[in-house]
Amino acid sequence: MMDSAQLYETLKKIQEAKGYFFSNDKDHVFELLEALLTNKERYGYMVCPCRLSAGNRVADKDIICPCEYRAPDVEEFGSCYCNLYVSKEWNDETIPHDYVPERRPFEKMGF
Repeated sequence: MMDSAQLYETLKKIQEAKGYFFSNDKDHVFELLEALLTNKERYGYMVCPCRLSAGNRVADKDIICPCEYRAPDVEEFGSCYCNLYVSKEWNDETIPHDYVPERRPFEKMGF
């Protein structure tokens, strides 16, 4: 099974090529990567650890990491909701680190 260091290196290569970077806060990044691996064991897929999973791949497909909200979040705020993926400007601290609001529609949250 993959560990968080392996996941970091694998995702770093794939996502940086797309213009998405891991946050400079390595402790936070590795906590999230560990949680993604836990969710993969639990559900069979890497669902966002910052959101409540339905435990159903179809219901959760919008929040399987990288979630479908990452691109608009990074474009608008320089960071995704979890602060896992960020822009170069975010890491360089040339843009403010504003709170990233939840974009996931309420009806998809399973309440």
